[in-house]
Amino acid sequence: MGEEGTEGTVHLLCLAASSGVPLFCRSSRGGAPARQQLPFSVIGSLNGVHMFGQNLEVQLSSARTEDTTVVWKNFHDSITLIVLSSEEGTSELRLERLLQMVFGAMVLLVGLEELTNIRNVERLKKELRASYRLVDSFLGDSERIGDLTQCVDCVVPPEVSLLQEALSGFAEAAGTAFGSLVVSGRVVAATESWWRLGTPEAVLLPWLVGSLPPQAARDYPVYLPHGSPTLLDRWWQPVLDPLRTCVPLGPRALPAGFPLHVDVLGLLLLHLELKRCLFTVEPSGDQEPSPEQRRRLLRSFYSLVTATHFPPEPGTPEDKVEDAAQRPQVPRACYLVSGPEEPGTGWRLVALQLGPRRLLLLVSAQSPTHGLRSLATHTLHALTPLL
Repeated sequence: MGEEGTEGTVHLLCLAASSGVPLFCRSSRGGAPARQQLPFSVIGSLNGVHMFGQNLEVQLSSARTEDTTVVWKNFHDSITLIVLSSEEGTSELRLERLLQMVFGAMVLLVGLEELTNIRNVERLKKELRASYRLVDSFLGDSERIGDLTQCVDCVVPPEVSLLQEALSGFAEAAGTAFGSLVVSGRVVAATESWWRLGTPEAVLLPWLVGSLPPQAARDYPVYLPHGSPTLLDRWWQPVLDPLRTCVPLGPRALPAGFPLHVDVLGLLLLHLELKRCLFTVEPSGDQEPSPEQRRRLLRSFYSLVTATHFPPEPGTPEDKVEDAAQRPQVPRACYLVSGPEEPGTGWRLVALQLGPRRLLLLVSAQSPTHGLRSLATHTLHALTPLL
């Protein structure tokens, strides 16, 4: 299994579907933003072959060359997004979901009306600049995984009930049903209405917050000298210490001291019905592979098992009935050895699905393959109360 996202270049193109006019082009190399742009002739050819297929009622969705994968997607017959990736091991699943997230980011910051009813292309180009930072964060090497899983990245603080109570009270006092606490782009706590947001926005909103620089302009809560001079103090002063414990939780996701087997190098836990996930590569951080390599291994393994082994994430009840009829035998577990399958060599990756939860583990080379399912089952049982 190649590591999804290893050194290579990703180009993202956004065009007006009717005219083929480029609206923007963003690129990354090795997980970092790059200034390298595609020639206009290449952009025209990529859009032209897609439009040619449409005119013949043929839907061109993807293509693969020796070293590059290309995925096309049209949104509302108005916007065409094209992504090209030469990153080793990149899957079509990852690129398809990347395009879905990019369009969601465009809608989030520009609005669907502006994108489906384009009146002035030059004005739209300027408005779309507001989405560049968020779009670039999807192209880069992120510590989060919600862009791929389409589940909200979460962390679990040690005193979550106190923070939940404070957040709910504050949101009610502020007159809003939607509120969340976010650390490093991951949700610590949220109101019930916030969790009922649709999949794109529930993932996009904390991702947007995590992509903003410290000096970015924001809406700030203020003390009204007469109306509510102590609103913030009333709700947050009593929980300042629990709030401070959330700050270092970002990449770790789990409470300090949470019992994990020493062989676990990283994990991804998804609750497919709640659309939430926990993702960390912090356990045993002093061991090889590096955190960046661990993230790539887990992202690649997720793409593999989602596309080939496990059923799609739950959708409508009709989809579930149809899937059950078409797939009478569904695997509950699988594993993969990255490298030689010999004692002490090759990292182990194991996936286990029980009910709505799916767990992926990256395990050290010292762990025997015959014990992987037992290790995954034990870890899933320990994590279940958290998500």
